[in-house]
Amino acid sequence: MSEPAKEFSKGFVDFIDDAKIEAMVAGLKEDPVRVREIIAKSMNKEPLQVEETAALLGATSPELVEEIFAAARELKKNVYGNRIVLFAPLYIGNHCINDCKYCGFRKTLRTTIRKTLTTEETVQQVTALENDGHKRLILVFGEHPAYSPEFIADTVRTVYSVRSGKSGEIRRVNINAAPLNSDGFRIVKESGIGTYQIFQETYHKKTYAANHPADTRKGDYAYRLDGLSRAFEAGCDDMGIGALFGLYDWRFEVLGLVTHSLHLQQRYGVGPHTISFPRMRPAHGVDIGQTHFVSDYDFKRLVAILRLSVPYTGLIMTARETAEIRREVLEFGVSQIDAGTRLELAGYTDKDKSKQDLKREQFQIGDVRSLDDTIRELIQTGYIPSFCTSCYRLGRTGEHFMEYAIPGFIGNFCTPNALLTLEEYLMDYASDETLKIGEKFVDDETAKINDPVRRENVLARLKQIRDEGKRDLYF
Repeated sequence: MSEPAKEFSKGFVDFIDDAKIEAMVAGLKEDPVRVREIIAKSMNKEPLQVEETAALLGATSPELVEEIFAAARELKKNVYGNRIVLFAPLYIGNHCINDCKYCGFRKTLRTTIRKTLTTEETVQQVTALENDGHKRLILVFGEHPAYSPEFIADTVRTVYSVRSGKSGEIRRVNINAAPLNSDGFRIVKESGIGTYQIFQETYHKKTYAANHPADTRKGDYAYRLDGLSRAFEAGCDDMGIGALFGLYDWRFEVLGLVTHSLHLQQRYGVGPHTISFPRMRPAHGVDIGQTHFVSDYDFKRLVAILRLSVPYTGLIMTARETAEIRREVLEFGVSQIDAGTRLELAGYTDKDKSKQDLKREQFQIGDVRSLDDTIRELIQTGYIPSFCTSCYRLGRTGEHFMEYAIPGFIGNFCTPNALLTLEEYLMDYASDETLKIGEKFVDDETAKINDPVRRENVLARLKQIRDEGKRDLYF
């Protein structure tokens, strides 16, 4: 299959100024007065400029860092409440023409077990995920001509077609795949996707070049950086960005992510729907070194600072992190996590779901808990596990999402819908232990809804789910 024609978005500019960002990082210093002014701006739910984010990065004293943590906790509560959205990744194929030094799927690693799921295998994997209770997936594709826009779109349609049991269906499919040209993005968009993720991996050009050989498709830094701009211009309005922390100085990458977010906001009127911040993890055949290792403490700092910098952008923390770290970092601004994750091709139908085969994985995961275990712990710690997809399905995306989110009206939808999707999970999939604590939790959280009309409407729909067998109810 031929390569897609290369193109750039209208008026493309390289908006990452390495020298400027490097100078900011080199000049970081603690200024308590300035930091507190910036925190106050964040608490008004105003996005921060890059220079303001740098000022937060300059705070290193324990007392000032704790003020940043406290502000991130409060801002997350104000914008997102106590909801945590759940999803699962599904790897469709790991053939790849790139040779990224940090990746277990790189083309020169001959010991990696290569596979692309057949349509039948995809249906089997989705059925297994639905039987666990999942409603939201992200499909992951290696970068290879075989994974064309048409192939991706057909796979999405296959996933949406699968039904299993009483309420088994996937209601939102997100994509993590190679940058496409405009025609490619249009083809994939028409299949009904939610968010299209493209991670820059590192915004530092010299580091990018060192990890992505120039003779590979991914070796073109500018083409990848421009990917989401092309997607916007092709009609996609839900985008995800990310950086792989551990390739370069984490402070540079934070400033790169904020720069990218502001660029999209300024140019298209809406920033990224999500930001991801995975840390390097062990992977088969990979030895990247520890020069830019991000400690657990700095990881918490970067999440809190991102939350303050981009108040209305979802922050995704994946199962790369251990259960212990995820427990700690959730409170600093994370709004989405994966659960019950398997990274092996066809891994969700393996009988022994506790094992990991690194030759079949892109990297080693840290949190191997089941979906039910994760949901139960979230409930026990006061979070509402959510499978809600209503905004996507009702067109509250892109600019429309911001119209709802920025004034705070989204709170009228998010908590009620989270409770309804949790109740559905409890009725159809939960273990006895999770069901017992979950029912009381749903009742307690419903009682906290301040608007009496909204509360009564939620109670009525909960009754429909519990007593009448209704499913897929949402506001």
